[in-house]
Amino acid sequence: MKSASFLPVPLDTPAREPARRRDAVSRRFRLLLSFVVLLATFQCSRVLLQAHTDDHRRAVNVPLDAAGILEKCSLLETKPGPPPDFYARTQNDRFVSGTKPTLIKNATVWTGEADGFEVVHGDILLDRGLIKQIGDISTGSYSEDFVYHVDAQGKWVSPGIVDLHSHLGVLSVPELSGASDGNSHKGPILAWLRALDALNTRDEAYRLSISGGVTTSLILPGSANAIGGQAAVIKLRPTAERSPTSMLLENPYEKNTTVYDPKVAVRFRQMKHACGENPDRVYSGTRMDTAWAFRQAYDKARQIKEAQDEFCTKATRGDWAGLGAYPEDLQWEALVDVLRGRVKVHTHCYETVDLDDLVRITNEFKFSIAAFHHAHETYLVPDTLKSAYGEPTVLPSCHPPAAALFASHGRYKREAYRGSEFAPRILSDNGIQVVLKSDHPVLDSRFLLWEAQQAYYHGLPHNLALAAVTTTPATIMGQSHRIGFLKEGYDADVVLWDSHPLALGATPQQVWIDGVPQLAHPAILSAKPSALQSLPKVPNFDKEAEEVLQYDGLPPLEPKASLGEGRTVVFANVSNVFVRSATAPGVRQLPIAVETGTEGQEGQRVSVIVRAGKITCIGAPDSVCVRDALYASYGADEPVDVFDLEGGSISPGLTTFGSHLGLEEIQGEASTKDGVAPDALNRGVPSIAGGSGALVRAVDGLVFATRNAYTAYRAGVTTGIVSPQSNGFLSGLNTAFSLATPHKLADGAIVQRAGAVHVSIHLGSQQSVSTQIAALRHLLLNQTDGDLGEWFDGIRKGNATLVVDAESADVIATVVELKKEVESVLGLAQGNTLKVTIAGGKEAHLLAQELGNAGVGVILTEPRPFPKQWEARRILPGPPLSHKSQIVTLVEHNVTVGLGTVDADKARNIRFDAGWAALESDKAISKAEAIALVSTNIEKLLGIERDEDEVELVATSGGDLLAFSKVIGVISPRRGVVDVF
Repeated sequence: MKSASFLPVPLDTPAREPARRRDAVSRRFRLLLSFVVLLATFQCSRVLLQAHTDDHRRAVNVPLDAAGILEKCSLLETKPGPPPDFYARTQNDRFVSGTKPTLIKNATVWTGEADGFEVVHGDILLDRGLIKQIGDISTGSYSEDFVYHVDAQGKWVSPGIVDLHSHLGVLSVPELSGASDGNSHKGPILAWLRALDALNTRDEAYRLSISGGVTTSLILPGSANAIGGQAAVIKLRPTAERSPTSMLLENPYEKNTTVYDPKVAVRFRQMKHACGENPDRVYSGTRMDTAWAFRQAYDKARQIKEAQDEFCTKATRGDWAGLGAYPEDLQWEALVDVLRGRVKVHTHCYETVDLDDLVRITNEFKFSIAAFHHAHETYLVPDTLKSAYGEPTVLPSCHPPAAALFASHGRYKREAYRGSEFAPRILSDNGIQVVLKSDHPVLDSRFLLWEAQQAYYHGLPHNLALAAVTTTPATIMGQSHRIGFLKEGYDADVVLWDSHPLALGATPQQVWIDGVPQLAHPAILSAKPSALQSLPKVPNFDKEAEEVLQYDGLPPLEPKASLGEGRTVVFANVSNVFVRSATAPGVRQLPIAVETGTEGQEGQRVSVIVRAGKITCIGAPDSVCVRDALYASYGADEPVDVFDLEGGSISPGLTTFGSHLGLEEIQGEASTKDGVAPDALNRGVPSIAGGSGALVRAVDGLVFATRNAYTAYRAGVTTGIVSPQSNGFLSGLNTAFSLATPHKLADGAIVQRAGAVHVSIHLGSQQSVSTQIAALRHLLLNQTDGDLGEWFDGIRKGNATLVVDAESADVIATVVELKKEVESVLGLAQGNTLKVTIAGGKEAHLLAQELGNAGVGVILTEPRPFPKQWEARRILPGPPLSHKSQIVTLVEHNVTVGLGTVDADKARNIRFDAGWAALESDKAISKAEAIALVSTNIEKLLGIERDEDEVELVATSGGDLLAFSKVIGVISPRRGVVDVF
């Protein structure tokens, strides 16, 4: 039964009104509830739909290559350097299949360990391109068939030489129009360029450099750009592939992950920066422009790096929304890697202002510099280097930038004017790592070890001097885990030397790269003194090094302690005396008795008495002449100055030729030079200067008191001979002058106003060689006007000397033929021949017999030749590539030989050039003959005649003039004084 409340009630019945009202409210409530439910459902659906949409959107924004991007991000954290398991390798990655193991027995091994002090006497086993063992190695298990045995006979073995600054292969020799790839002129910032892309494997210098013990080189772009591009670390060994890529040591561009895993370690790259004159000169800018170019470039790299870091932070946590593409730019990736510490930065920088600029920029953008190269003023501001940005991103922990230097090469341009030979020792004293480098072909990297020897001579400790061309550059490049040391597990890059590596003239007997011997038939010198197996003794230069700092790099060099007339000077403890021969041009050693002290020590030898600049007595300390000389001085109450030479020597002063010393102060600064003489064959001499009959005279343009002149004088070079600078055929008249005097009007300044006429005959000149020869023939056979006619008349009569600057054997042969032709036409009697000298002469050895028969002498202006030009490509390199040097070959054929130098700042080293020539001659050249190479022979070949009684003598302490001795004074008979340094 239904309830009454549910019965239908008429609308017009008042008694039913409340019930209907309740029913309406109920319906409204149900409608409202339904609405709320629908609204809630809609809202829920909308939220779910939005969530689904967001998820969908997130799924859509995840890149398809997300895994690759995340891997790329993870690689940003990989540190550069060798992988942790590097020393587990059993074979060098550069091993040449079939290479026989080598056992080097009985060696004195400089390992590079213990800060360069460790020396091991024993054996070294090379196998599979690695050093397998060092020490006492039994030969019982190694047969001759299995192992190649080398008996070192106690000689020195070192790591291969490492050149931190070379342009080998990108500035190839001989220089040809298509073989120079050192610089790009496409802009100041070119971080994206790679030296590898320009590496020429046909450079003739590779084998020469290897013969000097160089096994690894950092090949840098040039310095025309603020950022010139990426360098390449190469082994110099020729490979079977013969490709540039195959020469790379740890190819940083390798994409094959089976070679190395970039998730574990990445390989260092190297990059070239430059500041100062070079980029300024190329782009006609200023230092301010260069600094801005750096800032602009690094700011671009910083922006990319920060964008990458931000991108990877979000991507790694899965926040892909709005990320877009991974931020990268192929042009700038290398510079970004600099900021990540993956690139070693090498900066060409000379002066303090430039060093300071770059140091500030490193701190502004937070990147490290591996080394400042050239770095001539670094020794004056070591604290500036120490303030450079540094972060120990890899082991060993970061050092201040190293200084990569020349040992003594300087003053060739304004930036190098304050360079000092004492810079290496001063820098090392201040905790800066020192590297000696070649800048090949500026210096021939074959003789990079010579730079270490010079640095050692001037005070760099011996352990650091040898490290400066081995362990230190390897460390600076980030390659000290495999090269630069002799350690088990390291690359088998090894050099066996014929003497101590820091001894003058040390020459490889064999060079191994990756365990492969590089010298097929090495010429081994047998007559070198056994004393050269020991570390050479060197002078003390403490006072000179202190003065360099005291005078901000420019200490006074002029003679300032001259002992004049009225003073007697005694040189005691003299081991030998060399004098000019009075009978014939040359040098002879005086026979003097040498006493020997007790216990094998050298005691007093002879004393040399000098008065008024002339030797008055040579004898034992108790000899009559010495006692009488001293008694006379004491009796007259005259001052007596005594100098102990400690076994030193008295020798004739040396003479330099070949550079523009005497006509310039700074080679690269026109305002400091005499300039270039006009050439009658090309442009013609102005009529106001004499026209076609004129001869330019070098004496008129002499520049005295230059730093190069005084530096050479302090090294025993007392006389300079120079001819006018010329870029054409006819140079002019040479002159001989004193290196000691302050100006031309000083007493003894001009030794001889003119001695010879100089001409040049070269391939590649403005006029053909045949035209140049025709001009010379005309001058020799026909009378001309003016000074030209007068001097060539003297040449025809045999009274004056003709000097022909020539390198090519073909040109030299034509000159010899022309000499015979002119003598025949003139009907000159036997013995009254033309006086002709060849200067330069890199190919003269090919005509040694003909030159000797013709009586033509040769001045080798590069005593250790380098085939820089095509016309000089057929050099005779000397040991270990040839048994005889060009010097010995010419001397053996009775050719009068002189040694010169092409750089004014190297005139100081001609005594070492002569000593080196004697050492590698296998006793064919005596000490007296070696001194003549750089004194009497030079003067004879250049028409300079001197009164033997007026020629200077040089006193050296601790050895003779050809050794690592110290020049302490010059005896000048002409000026009547003794200059004491």
